[in-house]
Amino acid sequence: MSSRDTILKRVRANQPAPLELPSHLTHGVTFADPRAQFLTVLEMVGGRGVVVEDVAAAERYLRELPVVQDAKVIVSLVDGIVGNREINDCPEPHELADVGVAICAGQFGVAENGAIWVTDENLKHRAIYFICQHLVVLVKASEIVANMHLAYERLGSAFVNRGFSAFISGPSKTADIEQSLVIGAQGPRSLTVVLVERW
Repeated sequence: MSSRDTILKRVRANQPAPLELPSHLTHGVTFADPRAQFLTVLEMVGGRGVVVEDVAAAERYLRELPVVQDAKVIVSLVDGIVGNREINDCPEPHELADVGVAICAGQFGVAENGAIWVTDENLKHRAIYFICQHLVVLVKASEIVANMHLAYERLGSAFVNRGFSAFISGPSKTADIEQSLVIGAQGPRSLTVVLVERW
């Protein structure tokens, strides 16, 4: 008998007793205040978040952000927030390479990991989420679910039939190179999430 067969025989002989599946599946961790948890986790993963009253307040907040003040090219995909580059005027996504700030709308957020669900709905170039230097995402403050179980339950099969959709959590980062954390290695250098109370 080979060593492999001996090992497999011993593993089979030492299996734990089978357990019945639970009658109902739990839906993961929950939070007393999912919105506060979302903002806490978002900060932990390198992003920043703020709660504002409405889109007008969001625009006032963004005008004060240094990354917005310093940006030469701003793309806004949110009605009520002004940019200076129209994404639909760019036939190719490569023409967005000089975008300093992109302002987009997210569908909902997830409290347990600070992620935001984004799609290509009414969006000509999905590359905008990743090619810009700084990404700003507005989300309705009421649209925060506690965990990924509830997020996928909410989505149902909607994401299967989409051309593009993704969860984004924090700015782009990697620590693969010499175990040194690099922010913005493959995408935006910052992520700001604006939770809008009335939208």
